[in-house]
Amino acid sequence: MRNLGLTLVDAVSQLLESREREAVLGDLMEAGESTPRMFLGVAGLAFRRHLLLWRNWRPWLAAFGLAWPCTLLLMGFSLTVSRTWQQTIDAALLRGTGWSLPPGLSLLCWQALLLAGWSWTCGFAVGSLSRRTLWVSAALSGLPCLFCFARFNIESLSRFCLLLFLIPALWGAGQGLRLARIRPGPAILLAVSVTALTIPTWAFSGPWLPNWALSWPAWYLVATARRSGPMAG
Repeated sequence: MRNLGLTLVDAVSQLLESREREAVLGDLMEAGESTPRMFLGVAGLAFRRHLLLWRNWRPWLAAFGLAWPCTLLLMGFSLTVSRTWQQTIDAALLRGTGWSLPPGLSLLCWQALLLAGWSWTCGFAVGSLSRRTLWVSAALSGLPCLFCFARFNIESLSRFCLLLFLIPALWGAGQGLRLARIRPGPAILLAVSVTALTIPTWAFSGPWLPNWALSWPAWYLVATARRSGPMAG
């Protein structure tokens, strides 16, 4: 039981910065505190430290302005890409078109590139904005995924098609945690590319605001780009 308690104490202490974690655990060990008191002490300190982080606007923007709404929008566009794949590639295979390019392939490639660009830039912005509160942003992204995943009922498609955005989004979040900012040149190139890919969405019926809402994280990277330090890519 004591080993389990110490494991829980160590797990909770991971919410603290490394230097503070070592100092706090060392002091508690020297004081001979019991495992329950160590757990309560470390958990209370971690909770207070975490509350202080939310006095800044960045965690709020990352969690409620990016992670949650963008996950819903990206799942919707992932479904759109999956339907295009079904109508283009699957239909072509059924017709036995051989090596000829099926109609609609350019639309599929455009949608796939746009989904990857939106997902990566949103993930990067979340990772750079919520470096110490990323678990909250991750939870707010996971909840709509679980909700929609459980209620998916399109028989012709797998429910996993909702998660096409996940790999580039996770990659972007990892880069955001590691780099925080990228150089102006790559940032501008990325933002212009994502915007150019977004422009054709005007030709389709439906609300245009969600599409442009997924594009602003790319320009956030431009606004926060730095001229020195580690570079992305």
